[in-house]
Amino acid sequence: MNSKSDTANPPYDPAKAWRVHRRLVRAGQALMLAGAVVAIIHWFAHLEFFTPGQQPPGWLDLVAGYPTGGMLLILGAVLAGRRKPSSKRTQ
Repeated sequence: MNSKSDTANPPYDPAKAWRVHRRLVRAGQALMLAGAVVAIIHWFAHLEFFTPGQQPPGWLDLVAGYPTGGMLLILGAVLAGRRKPSSKRTQ
């Protein structure tokens, strides 16, 4: 009869919490790297590094340029800046 409450609240596993924490931090770092790459490539496009004589279209500037790079950097920083897991469980 008590099995429902046992499955709803499993015991704290520090090794599993650490693995999840590290996975999320690495995902955040990957997002930060992707954001930096997007911003750098967009900057190179404005310098006409890839196609001399042509600037990126306006919609690309508003959607896939610096705003996307910045958003990826911020989201990655939020994930990468997580606190280390502790043994305290939040309810």
